[in-house]
Amino acid sequence: MSSPFVDTVVLREFERRMPWSLAFPPELEAEFRESSAPETRRWVRMSVMLALSTVLGFAFIDHWVLARPASPLADAIRFGLQLPIVLITLFLTSEQRFPRWYFPAITVGAPLFGVGTVIMAASAPAAQVSLITGRILLAAFYFYFMLGLGYRRALAINAVVFLAYAGVTLAGFIEPRSAVYNLFVILCANLIGGAGAFALERANRATFLEKRRLAETARRDGLTGLLNRAAFDERLEALHAQAQRESAGLAIVLIDIDHFKAFNDHYGHPAGDQCLRMIASTVRHAARRRPLDVVGRYGGEELVAALYDATREHASSVGEALVAAVERLKLPHAGTELGTVTISVGAAVAAAAHVGPVAALLERADEALYAAKARGRNRFVIAG
Repeated sequence: MSSPFVDTVVLREFERRMPWSLAFPPELEAEFRESSAPETRRWVRMSVMLALSTVLGFAFIDHWVLARPASPLADAIRFGLQLPIVLITLFLTSEQRFPRWYFPAITVGAPLFGVGTVIMAASAPAAQVSLITGRILLAAFYFYFMLGLGYRRALAINAVVFLAYAGVTLAGFIEPRSAVYNLFVILCANLIGGAGAFALERANRATFLEKRRLAETARRDGLTGLLNRAAFDERLEALHAQAQRESAGLAIVLIDIDHFKAFNDHYGHPAGDQCLRMIASTVRHAARRRPLDVVGRYGGEELVAALYDATREHASSVGEALVAAVERLKLPHAGTELGTVTISVGAAVAAAAHVGPVAALLERADEALYAAKARGRNRFVIAG
């Protein structure tokens, strides 16, 4: 698919249509988790409250409704292991604790909870094994859909529970024919729950990518794929604030295509658009040498770059490289002395200890750009 945005992480992920691994690159994965964290926390908190009522509800049913004989081991597991796990998990779903502590705790707590239920089934009278095994099915679906674990983590936890049930079966704690039947039921529950969890997570990730794609498109210039003026100004303000906090240098580089109106008049606007796209791509690759550097379309045939933590020497190196890179394209232009498309580049640098207002830095870069044009174009000038 031809698109000015295909080089972005979001579009690369979107176009490969979510592989079976359900994995994003690390930076995008972190953003996905961060964006979903508030809603996940609210859902998990409600789910853990429901789990608390479920644990207490089964305790009530076992002791008073079914009037079973009290089992010291079952009560020890219920009140000494499962109930504390639920209460600790509920404590960790607060807004302050959730991001750091919830997932490490539930990764340990969930399999312990499930294995506890397996032990309760193994120690129960034969007539009650299937009843308690039903709770394992509830736990399986809970792990897949209610605790925000994600498909792979929930699958791993359920695999631990399944193997634990198989282990007590092989150890002879559960009658073999009943155990085989129950294992098959647990396996089927995991196949159904796992498939549903996979489809749900895949849909959530695809929705996230689509939202990112729309947001990315809104911030990009439709012709060049560079940041549009509003998005660039926003990023520039953020870089400026960061440079002030960290006492880092900041450079602004303005780029103007020489005699671009004459190019459009001679070759036509479609050729002009293609020329602008090629130069924008060249500028993006030549100017963005560091992760925080940004490039945008400033208007018409004028492009702009902001270079973070830049010195005068670095800005000069970038500016000279831009002029040389466009000249190497050798795009025909009958209206220039060289007979090819060239650019004029002006830059201004704010030293690390003296990062002044953004407007002043832009004005100095603009003056340098006009100086480059006045000196014959196809050159780079840096403000003094």
